[in-house]
Amino acid sequence: MDPIRLVESKYGRSELPQFSVGDTVKVHYKVVEGEKERVQIFQGMVIARRGAGIKATFSVRKVTAGVGVERIFPLHSQNITAVEVVRPGRVRRAKLFYLRGKKGKAARVAELKETR
Repeated sequence: MDPIRLVESKYGRSELPQFSVGDTVKVHYKVVEGEKERVQIFQGMVIARRGAGIKATFSVRKVTAGVGVERIFPLHSQNITAVEVVRPGRVRRAKLFYLRGKKGKAARVAELKETR
């Protein structure tokens, strides 16, 4: 076996749920503040996934007080405690960067009716 794949298989996570671009997710992320550690929930729409293996990342976008906030999470990070799929979305693109220019009802994505 390739040594890189051997290391990736050791550190990769398999307990994360299947989610794709367009899904609304809640990401439970560990935040360290001084000596204290807490779990912060970031809820938004997945607008992009990139990479493969241990280096895979996904971008989540939410709008708070009229300001769009995007955050990129490493998929296999030890700081991610859980990822919940709130609402599956039906999209026909791999990257939803066009949502940055939309607001209100125009920024909605249709819900996926069938189960995966």
